[in-house]
Amino acid sequence: MTIKALLEKKEDLKGKMKGIVDTAKEENRELTEEEVKNFDALEKSIKDVESTIERMKKVEDMEVKTPKAEEKKELTQEEKDIKAFANFIRNKVNGIMNEGTTDVNLTKGDNGAVIPKTIAKKIIDKVIEISPLYASATKYNAKGTLAIPKYDNTTDDVTVAYATEFDELVSHSGKFTTVELAGFLIGALTKISKSLLNNSDFNLTEYVINKMAEKFKLFYEGEMINGTTNKIGGIVGSYDSTNMKVVLGAKSSITADELIDIQETVPDVFQVGAYWIMNRDTRKAIRKLKDSDGNYILNRAFNEKWDYELLGKPVYCSEKVNKLGTASKAVIFYGDFSGLAVKETEEMEIQVLVEKFATQHAIGVCGYSELDAKVENTQKIAVAVTNTTDPTATK
Repeated sequence: MTIKALLEKKEDLKGKMKGIVDTAKEENRELTEEEVKNFDALEKSIKDVESTIERMKKVEDMEVKTPKAEEKKELTQEEKDIKAFANFIRNKVNGIMNEGTTDVNLTKGDNGAVIPKTIAKKIIDKVIEISPLYASATKYNAKGTLAIPKYDNTTDDVTVAYATEFDELVSHSGKFTTVELAGFLIGALTKISKSLLNNSDFNLTEYVINKMAEKFKLFYEGEMINGTTNKIGGIVGSYDSTNMKVVLGAKSSITADELIDIQETVPDVFQVGAYWIMNRDTRKAIRKLKDSDGNYILNRAFNEKWDYELLGKPVYCSEKVNKLGTASKAVIFYGDFSGLAVKETEEMEIQVLVEKFATQHAIGVCGYSELDAKVENTQKIAVAVTNTTDPTATK
């Protein structure tokens, strides 16, 4: 019996109960013993029907409903690119024609390279994540040579002074020079084992992104810091004739006072976002320095990004910075590194090399970009350079 039928039966029973009562009213009398017995029996039947209905409803609620077929989730363009890039590499290695990529951003350049722009962008994003220097630099995206105006007040500057009526004001002003950024082609290569490629659980795209980012990060930092003659200028090449260069008293050591001199070279207005960059060996030497009370001047930093703080500012270690011990080399950098200008001319291009490393049971993934970097505001960054000798060294 259905719930609907039970509800109809309930109404029928209620009608019979009402009929018994109505008959007694019409005859102006009390219910007879037989009528009371029938009335109670009908009331019990109604309660039984209601209980049955409640049980049937509970059973219906407990029944497992067949779920509707879920609509297929539409992948984002980024998810499509990531999946297609990994499939492309695996299929190309296995000699399978790459199919199903017409709706993703895998186009071929003039040199035959496959260029998934989403993947290239994720590599750059990863470089920014693991390289504070690259993240801090001011970036420009322009074709050709970029000329950035730079105000030079080393020989003269605008002055404000008391004036006397009818006397001529003396004109003073600095001059504008330019920092020119060209573009130099750079590339990075990483190799991937074919055994890893055949492992379906291996996140190929993430591996490529991380490996390429590590290689570009090392190259970017080396060039942004030290530069190369007739190539990327970097920070070092901008300080030969400025007052932002501090020459240390020794070749192989540094003092707490010298660290204060380096920090105070940068004007207060640029101290807010300032931090230190040095080699890990240099940091090790500084960790042993103490103040007059015997306290170490380099302290652990209580945040996730930086391990140590020096004179209240974070310390970032890069293996591309020279160590203490080499004569006339820049070993410490301090300041607000937004003063470094980086021009990226060409979007990163990814190319898959299948045959080149076939005898190594591997494939190659190489990336190309175009870059230049120079300091556009020398007041923001100070450089510490080692002396030619160690005055205290035993002769």
